[in-house]
Amino acid sequence: MGHNLVCWKCGADLAALTLPLSRRDECARCRAELHVCRMCVDFDPHVAKQCREPTAEEVSDKTAANFCDFFKPRPGAYTPRDTSAAERARAELERLFGGKS
Repeated sequence: MGHNLVCWKCGADLAALTLPLSRRDECARCRAELHVCRMCVDFDPHVAKQCREPTAEEVSDKTAANFCDFFKPRPGAYTPRDTSAAERARAELERLFGGKS
């Protein structure tokens, strides 16, 4: 019974890890630390401190292991390099200014 957790950095399946994640857990494939803001359900790049938990201490490095007591791993934390926004912007520019002929 997997928990559908994947590495926030490379997308590798983390079903082999036991929950809760420890501060020392890392991805078997890319060695990224996993007890990090980027892997947490409260991580949100669009809010203050990039965290939706108002009482959490601010963590400056969102990709380094931390001691936050509010940490809860987020399924689907992996986002491939955001090419979709860039693709949409490029398509819009081509629409406005004419594409490559």
